[in-house]
Amino acid sequence: MHLNNIGWIVNPGDLTPELIDRLAGCGINELGIHPGGGKRAPQLLEETLAFHALKSTQALYARARDRGITVEYDAHVLSWLLPREEFERHPDWFRMDESGARTPDINMCASSEEALDYVSRRAMLLAERLHTPSHRYAYWIDDVKNGACCCPRCRGLSAADQALKITNAMYRGAKQADGEAVMGFLAYQDTLALPETVKPEKGIYLEYAPIDRDSARPIDDVACAANVSQTANLKKLLAFFGSENARVLEYWVDNSRFSDWKRPPKPMALNEDVMQKDVRFYASLGFRDMTSFACFLGPDYIGLYGQPPIERYAGILKEIG
Repeated sequence: MHLNNIGWIVNPGDLTPELIDRLAGCGINELGIHPGGGKRAPQLLEETLAFHALKSTQALYARARDRGITVEYDAHVLSWLLPREEFERHPDWFRMDESGARTPDINMCASSEEALDYVSRRAMLLAERLHTPSHRYAYWIDDVKNGACCCPRCRGLSAADQALKITNAMYRGAKQADGEAVMGFLAYQDTLALPETVKPEKGIYLEYAPIDRDSARPIDDVACAANVSQTANLKKLLAFFGSENARVLEYWVDNSRFSDWKRPPKPMALNEDVMQKDVRFYASLGFRDMTSFACFLGPDYIGLYGQPPIERYAGILKEIG
């Protein structure tokens, strides 16, 4: 079986006409725009909204569509959907930390129906502003570990259950803006565990992002503790969410990760052996959509080190997937 989608995920500033042409030339048909994560995610998303509205950006997206590439957004959006400024008026909308104090630092209270409704309405607005012709929306909770709510109502919910409740709410909003919308549940860091009590709404699919993996070893290397921890629940997650639209979000060419998320970027070499083994493993599980973060490989990288290995990356996905 072959892959349905082969992707490449970049920061907005890395996007150029030349990149689009290279991606199309080697058969990549899915281009993700990733504003960035961490504490600056809301600000970066706001900057991306401005970037999206530019005529020059729309011209780039039209160029991509003409070359058979679907453009999508992959973003940590929760602190933008639920602005931290709302804490003063609605502290109960925000998570309770382990000490019992409400805090606006990260994420939200997944048991607050008012907060979930607010997030849903804001997700509708975001989907209207960042509409994607593919109808796929990758809206994610905050980019943190240990971000679950510990209030009495949330305490019985795992981090994965809380994330799925929030994703369901975001999906309901996106679907109001786009009746054909589907949305990814990000299995990542604390949410790699299988949800226990919350069920996904129809239209939620699995996005698997093993950021804490050892990229020098194949993901299915049973002798590698880091990778075993990332894959422990993967088959169960696929069974739980189903394989339809399921997507691997890997880090094979994520130079932001290899550069410790600091510019100027470091030089990067594609580990072809690891990637080949990874792709075989994912394909054997039934994944038909694979992409990688490919940030920090834009004009500044090219000026320092030359072209990134796009053709070889695409070739491995097409040969094995």
